[in-house]
Amino acid sequence: MKIAIIGHKRIPSNEGGIEKGVEQHAVRMVKRGHGVTAYNRGGHNVFGKEFDCKKQKEYKGIRIVTIPTTKGAASVPIYSFLATIHAAFSRYDCVSFRASGSCAMIPLAKLFGLRVVASLHGIDSQRDKWGGFASKYLEFGERMAATKADVCLVLSKNMKEYIDTKYGVNSILFANGIDKPKSHIPEIIKEKYGLEKDEYILSLGRIVPEKGLQYLIEAFKNCKTEKKLVIAGGSESNKDYYNQLLALANGDKRIIFTGYVYGQEVQELYSNAYIFALPSNLEGMANALLEAMSYGNCCLISDIPENTEVVHEKAMWFKKGNTVDLQKKLQTLLGDSELVKKYKIEATPYILEKYNWDIVVDQMLRVYAGDVVDYNTVLQERECNSGGKR
Repeated sequence: MKIAIIGHKRIPSNEGGIEKGVEQHAVRMVKRGHGVTAYNRGGHNVFGKEFDCKKQKEYKGIRIVTIPTTKGAASVPIYSFLATIHAAFSRYDCVSFRASGSCAMIPLAKLFGLRVVASLHGIDSQRDKWGGFASKYLEFGERMAATKADVCLVLSKNMKEYIDTKYGVNSILFANGIDKPKSHIPEIIKEKYGLEKDEYILSLGRIVPEKGLQYLIEAFKNCKTEKKLVIAGGSESNKDYYNQLLALANGDKRIIFTGYVYGQEVQELYSNAYIFALPSNLEGMANALLEAMSYGNCCLISDIPENTEVVHEKAMWFKKGNTVDLQKKLQTLLGDSELVKKYKIEATPYILEKYNWDIVVDQMLRVYAGDVVDYNTVLQERECNSGGKR
């Protein structure tokens, strides 16, 4: 098949979960003999020009087309429009639109007779960082994904219920995946931040309001512990929120803000944390949660369905937005190393068995070709064919 992907910022990059997913999908599709074109968005890395990758026309067999665009609110509409027009004249078997912003152009793609599969990674219109026109535009894109695409893929049961109920459709569940990681001893993080194994609580990801980091900081400040709290990640364009967090943490020397991290530093942070915390108000399916569990972390998460349906009983959770409950759960784990050890032991085999990039790609290729099947069905088929072993 000839496949086009529209809606990510750019690959290769570590700018967000969508970008990670696009790279994982496209690389595997190419290895299976498919032709894949990724429409990269022009501009700079959201975490700063210093993290820009060299512009290229090919990456690991993936054809890269970079679409120029502007800064600000018009960036995504212009990029999506131009990418769709380019795709319309390139004779693709399927165009994959990622995230609701790009999905606003699905009617244009259908006008040109293209087969379209939309992948919604979260309810973007409800994210705290958006408002006004942007929120309305994202809601329009969401509606186009649900009602105009040939297939609408969603990342969680909660999101499926929302989309199906609101738009009267039957969306299809897909998933993120994870590879078995390589653990690292603390070298970079020891030199930069003085961190040792099991001496810190980690929260890693984009620093934006829907991640709920204010709850974590407030709860941690009331905990009795010598361990540190590490907030790792870039603030993108939301400097106001980042500064609010810095002010909230002011005076507590146990709290460390690392800024944007990548490569071995990320691997070391995951490998040596005592607890991984994800206090989000809103998620799709958090790549950071899958990654943390793959490294064998004890995870403490907010009880939103998008988190709990991933971990089931393999992690501890607290009431979303409730700093008292979060502080109580944190203190419990800080005082019970055997409970933490239990969660750590169970995390890796559970998450690697359930979320697999190759199975995700199996499903996507079938959907792109017209066989509308959900992730769990493909997972079960794989298990049956291998006698329950993979």
